[in-house]
Amino acid sequence: MTYHLPAGKALGVPYIVDVTPEKAGWDHSSLRILELPPGGTHSFEAGDSEWIVVPLSGGCTVAATDDFGQDTFELQGRRDVFSGVSDFAYVPRDARATVTSAGGGRFALTGARCTRRLPARYGPASEVPVELRGTGNCSRQVNNFGAAGVFECDKLIAVEVITPGGNWSSFPPHKHDEHRPGEESVLEEIYYFEFAGHDGIPGLGYQRVSPSGPGRDTDVLAEVRDGDVVLIPDGWHGPSMATPGHHMYYLNVMAGPEAERAWLICDHPDHAWVRDTWPDQPVDPRLPLYTAPETSA
Repeated sequence: MTYHLPAGKALGVPYIVDVTPEKAGWDHSSLRILELPPGGTHSFEAGDSEWIVVPLSGGCTVAATDDFGQDTFELQGRRDVFSGVSDFAYVPRDARATVTSAGGGRFALTGARCTRRLPARYGPASEVPVELRGTGNCSRQVNNFGAAGVFECDKLIAVEVITPGGNWSSFPPHKHDEHRPGEESVLEEIYYFEFAGHDGIPGLGYQRVSPSGPGRDTDVLAEVRDGDVVLIPDGWHGPSMATPGHHMYYLNVMAGPEAERAWLICDHPDHAWVRDTWPDQPVDPRLPLYTAPETSA
């Protein structure tokens, strides 16, 4: 199994990234990245999965149609992932969704197989919690638009992480591949990367995943660039390293078999002590890159 998918290696017409449970070799998590030209439109069947449509660049209209009727949401979106929080739309399982963009753009479709049908809904940018996590060179920004406890889904968890150039995120390395009630949950995870360029030079970073025990042997040390994907069925993941001068963005999509929708993690015992140093250091002054708007447009 190949866990690092460089840009162009996870194509699935019309998507520039098309990760399904079947392609990933697991049971729950999905990610599609859709590019639309000005005036472009695309429809897809939700099937047995729930979806959150979140603009990465540009805005769009999302229409969700099923036996209960149609709901239509206008997403203002954003210029790019480094310029602001985006609003988003939730599409329930068994619906048909149509994404239309007058100005064109790039849109993430984050999905998870589920059993409950929840109503289609709009998520305003103003209600996305922007969290600063870690301090010093472990400082990063987390946009918790689809986090457990923030926005209701049946199985899907989705967040965005922005790591300033030169910093490490997903550190200390952590895992969520064992069922330990109240301590750790089983979640398949997808990382999708984008980078801020500098004077026309594209950015890059590095991602590490290491085996966490017998039968959990995922092992990745990858140089990641714009549009790359890393699949994490199990294992210690982290650090995610942003090279100096280039901010790193990644979109995390998670889902699993647990009855409770929760992000419960276990830190690597060799590195857990790093958290104890955080109170003695300031948060990177470059953060937050932005905050959620006070009101939705």
